Amino acid sequence: MGDPTSRRNQTRNRLRAQIRKKRESLADQFDFKIYIAFVFKDKKKKSALFEVAEVVPVMTNNYEENILKGVRDSSYSLESSIELLQKDVVQLHAPRYQSMRRSALTLENRSTVIGQGCQCTCWKLRESLNMNDVIGCTQEMDFILWPRNDIDKIVCLLFSRWKGSDDEPFRPVQAKFEFHHGDYEKQFLHAAGRKDKAGMVMNNPAQSVFLFMDRQHLQTPKTKATVFKLCSLCLYLPQDQLTCWGVGDIEDHLRPYMPD
Repeated sequence: MGDPTSRRNQTRNRLRAQIRKKRESLADQFDFKIYIAFVFKDKKKKSALFEVAEVVPVMTNNYEENILKGVRDSSYSLESSIELLQKDVVQLHAPRYQSMRRSALTLENRSTVIGQGCQCTCWKLRESLNMNDVIGCTQEMDFILWPRNDIDKIVCLLFSRWKGSDDEPFRPVQAKFEFHHGDYEKQFLHAAGRKDKAGMVMNNPAQSVFLFMDRQHLQTPKTKATVFKLCSLCLYLPQDQLTCWGVGDIEDHLRPYMPD
């Protein structure tokens, strides 16, 4: 039967042969599911958990045809071409999501503080029951990430299965997608000091999670505050990890983040 790595490589090579005929990317052969958990520093507080409504895969470096042409022309060996193919990265874009709990986040002006050499407004986000925030209702991403200090990290969980295998369960992809508060806080502070009105894109140190942020200005009776909202998210996954599946199902992996 061979070891799992050999079987996985054989499967991937067969797919590449099909891809060359259909001019499709390897990522197009899979269905994906992404779940986003905003993990709070207060361990007694359950995470804010969302399911991405639609995952859009895009190949960053779709070199398939050019690489194989180089092999046929003897420009380089088949071994080196495999190394190039394995460097291809899949972008998994997530523009919309749906809440997995019935709650909403609202802004409440708390106080004005002095920090980082400038005056700024400190905001408190509080949870309140909102019957319009229906579980499973798809909406554009609109999650306030700054200014606030109650979030410990953002965790994204990726699951996939072969396209067309609707009777098969989604399996967890063995890749880590985390963005810690300390890593994005520094980027927010830098962006808040700029005068441009555009949004921004930030990434975690591993360059596996990219956040697309929308900058908004909120006017209060006393001051004007800058707020950054998450409006889209993208995961980067090396192509050779598409079939690196772990054990367990979606429920098993979501359990630590699920609301009561």
